[in-house]
Amino acid sequence: MSTPLSVRGPERSAEAAPSGEQAPLARRPERSVRWRRAALRLVALVTLLGLWQLVVALHVWSPVLVPSPAAVWRTLVKTSGTHDGVRGYQGHTLVEHLGISLRRILIGAGAGAVAGLVLGLLMGTLPWVRVVLEPAVAFVRTLPPLAYFSLLIIWFGIDEAPKLWLLAIAAMPPVAVATASAVASAPTALVEAARAIGARRGQVITSVILPSALPEILVGVRLAFGIAYSSVVAAETVNGLPGIGGLIRDAQRYNQSDTVVLGLLAIGVSGLLIDAVLRALENRLAPWRRHV
Repeated sequence: MSTPLSVRGPERSAEAAPSGEQAPLARRPERSVRWRRAALRLVALVTLLGLWQLVVALHVWSPVLVPSPAAVWRTLVKTSGTHDGVRGYQGHTLVEHLGISLRRILIGAGAGAVAGLVLGLLMGTLPWVRVVLEPAVAFVRTLPPLAYFSLLIIWFGIDEAPKLWLLAIAAMPPVAVATASAVASAPTALVEAARAIGARRGQVITSVILPSALPEILVGVRLAFGIAYSSVVAAETVNGLPGIGGLIRDAQRYNQSDTVVLGLLAIGVSGLLIDAVLRALENRLAPWRRHV
């Protein structure tokens, strides 16, 4: 009996050693995939810039219509500081314009997301509320922001209030729809099990329904901020300076296409960063979604 035990013991330890070394080896393919994705995106970016420069060099369109990458770069440098006694664009640097727009988006879209979450919970848990509110939410979701911005200006003037209301109204429907759908499709077995052990309605919502619906809610929040970001130019069409949307609208009046393109790039890059933050938040709060 002693001989077999002494033989099998080393065999197990020998088998255990390679399995323990497989953890760092398993990470290498993931890292290589990440590097390949980054390299592919870099190649795509360089190719896009090359095509842009080629179109400008071939004079396909007038430089007034399609500015060169160098012209956009010079505008970036010019609007990022003080040159020849002129500070940025209309007295504010590009970062300040972008920061003010981001603050408006954060406040407006944040308020709209909270309102959408509350409406979605009510619509998902109370059938009669869904019957009453679902047509109204769908109606607002189909309206373009400029359609009701004029009415908001009549109601609230031309200061910050109509801009924030516009962004909030634009951001509310995606969160409400996503939340209502996710709450309504919560696992029935878990809900019934929670009620069977004596959980109250509020406890069922906070402990069972919300955790189950969290991934879809976060997707709705991402969509809401994306819609709000695309609506910021409309929100800043009236008295939008300082603001990145106001910068674009003001530069468009004077055919400053390089400034317009720079503003669009600033919105796009910052929008990607915001989406990356929301993705990271989604992975942190709902890590199981990546494995579904």
